[in-house]
Amino acid sequence: MSLLLNALSGAEAAQAALTTTSQNVANAATPGYTREGVLLGSLQTTQGGGGVQVLALQRFSDGYKNLQLWQSNSVLGQAQAGQDYMTQLEQVMSDDTSNVNQGVQQFFAALNAASGQPDSTPLRQQVLSSATALSERMGTLQNLLGSQQSSINAQEQAVVQQLNGLTGDIALLNGKISAARATGADDSALQDARDQKIDTLAGLVGLQVVDQPDGTKSISLPNGQPLVVGANAGTLAINNQQLTLSFSNASFNVPTTNLSGQLGGLFNTQNQVLAPLVKQMQELATNIGNSVNTQLAAGYAPPATTPGQPLFTINNGQLQVTSLQASDLAFSSNTTDVGNSDNLTALIALQQQPMTLTEFDSNGQPNGTAQVVMGDVFNQLVGSLGTQSQQNQASIATAQTVRDQAQQNWSSSAGVNNDEEATNLVQYQQLYQANMKVAQVANQCFDAALQMLGTTN
Repeated sequence: MSLLLNALSGAEAAQAALTTTSQNVANAATPGYTREGVLLGSLQTTQGGGGVQVLALQRFSDGYKNLQLWQSNSVLGQAQAGQDYMTQLEQVMSDDTSNVNQGVQQFFAALNAASGQPDSTPLRQQVLSSATALSERMGTLQNLLGSQQSSINAQEQAVVQQLNGLTGDIALLNGKISAARATGADDSALQDARDQKIDTLAGLVGLQVVDQPDGTKSISLPNGQPLVVGANAGTLAINNQQLTLSFSNASFNVPTTNLSGQLGGLFNTQNQVLAPLVKQMQELATNIGNSVNTQLAAGYAPPATTPGQPLFTINNGQLQVTSLQASDLAFSSNTTDVGNSDNLTALIALQQQPMTLTEFDSNGQPNGTAQVVMGDVFNQLVGSLGTQSQQNQASIATAQTVRDQAQQNWSSSAGVNNDEEATNLVQYQQLYQANMKVAQVANQCFDAALQMLGTTN
């Protein structure tokens, strides 16, 4: 009987292996599917060999490669999140119709043209027109910066909402996997689904993932705040740019630095690119407005004897033109000489005067001030943005390469290889046939024994 039992156990093991191989082949193109195999073990009895048994279904999942895959997605998500905003800013700031530097140059060119005939009404009117054009150029860019900030705020809210949905799904899968482990059921499909959701989650925010003995995975943010513990999930929220996490009955303030993923990339873009640009554009607008107004106040528009009136006002950091008339431009330093242009000459010289500009470090924090010539400020802002954009594009290319390599490494162990599976099919088919042949021989031996016993009787 042991011969027949050995054969039957071998046939059952081969059948289980064939079933697993067919499952792998069927899911060869299924995203996130982790290939499986059977783990066989010899059965021993007191009389000797007892055949073979399927110890377990083996899932070819490498925890280290999974972590590499998820981390690479976080880095890639962070780099990609802000590039569209920077590209749009580069295009607008370099465009002829909205280039602030051209507006500054045209304004001072109009002042320079008026210096040849300071009492000319058309030339004075051209100064007012160029001042209006400069104000509009600066306003267009500042409005774009405000629009981008609003867009990022909305995108952050959307990312947080998606993130909360994923953590809830992962917690639910944790509960199902733990229950399946307790009953000995196969949980491979549940683990595949969970790993895919973790990978998607990693693209939104950086993660720390820890395996637990019951088959669940605990997930936390880079700074250690818990997102998923067992079948429980936390909830993130953003209010006035403050990120908070609610878990069970506790609430945490989450630092927005070092978050990684799309959420970290959006915060970085807002803090390291947009906020410094908003501040520096306000400083440029304020400096131009105050400098021109102060110099006009030092002159006269003959025959008036009162000091010149302001050309600009500053409203919430934006440069706006007053209702000053062309005849009221205080180009003269003499109350009676309409042809005097001394104060106009001083106005023209403002273009080469230094102004104080706040500098920022790589994290978007103020890092002292610098003296920059007014006419060069915008070019410096464009150059700084271009450098940030180029560096970020290089980071995207590097992150994409790392992601592709991590995907290949993951596939080398967890992915389905059709050639390998074809070889397994032949091997397990032959194993099944051999064991059935053994069973046939065992039956023949048993029949022969029965015949002998019958003859003897």
